[in-house]
Amino acid sequence: MNDEKEPFEQRLNRQPLRPVPAEWRAGILRAAQAVQVTEESVHLPAASQNGWRHVVGRELRALFWPNPKAWAGMAAVWVLIAIINFSMRDTTPQIAEKSAPPSPAALAELRNQQRMFVELSGQGETQEADRQKNIPLKPHSERTKFRFI
Repeated sequence: MNDEKEPFEQRLNRQPLRPVPAEWRAGILRAAQAVQVTEESVHLPAASQNGWRHVVGRELRALFWPNPKAWAGMAAVWVLIAIINFSMRDTTPQIAEKSAPPSPAALAELRNQQRMFVELSGQGETQEADRQKNIPLKPHSERTKFRFI
């Protein structure tokens, strides 16, 4: 394929450049001047072009201009992710609710299950032996006082 292009390019390079006709050149220059005048009237005055908003806008345009469709698609994906995230948020209040006290039948069943667990695991005897007896202390006025002579 390169072999086909090379003769064409060589032939093109051998041809002399012809000048643009004068009437075409004048029309092109008039159109360019008209566009330049309209662009100057659209632009902001020179004093505001140095403002921080203009500088930030110019830098953002320079950043996003190479692939604006890719950036727009990326922004759309992030907006979609944010919408899904907020829609799946749990909006129920996080307060503790008072629950009804358990019924006497449920309490009796719970005690029965605990008793069966202690019997089956064999912890009943050792648990009582390991427990330390809590003997309440007497008030200060009733304690015996030791005197060292």
